[in-house]
Amino acid sequence: MKFKEGMSWKACYDPKRNLYTAETWGRGNRDIYEIDSSIFSRIGIQGMSDSDSYNLIHTGRHLYMAVNDISGPPYTVVLDDDYAELCPWANVKPKGKTFSPELTDMAVELFESEKKNRKQRRKKRNQVDK
Repeated sequence: MKFKEGMSWKACYDPKRNLYTAETWGRGNRDIYEIDSSIFSRIGIQGMSDSDSYNLIHTGRHLYMAVNDISGPPYTVVLDDDYAELCPWANVKPKGKTFSPELTDMAVELFESEKKNRKQRRKKRNQVDK
């Protein structure tokens, strides 16, 4: 595996699976993303700030988030149930209560920022409904 790291992010390329993933953290939040080769190749290059790399990672598909900040009680949202398999190297620990699958489905449908998860969540929901 090939890793790149910054002050508030870490990314990995797994050549065996041709899979790019990344983890970001800060201010009580920890997130996991599936990214593509274009994002991986651009993050952490000379002259790019950690903030720019962090923001670029956030354009990937959001897989998981754990929130423990000052705005309320801690919580976890699992956007893709396969997050641990997709990103086994990440340092994630659930915080507080975990959103139910139903609530997560509603959030994915409602928030434009989570639209990249709609296809996989709808497919999973259809499999369960059958």
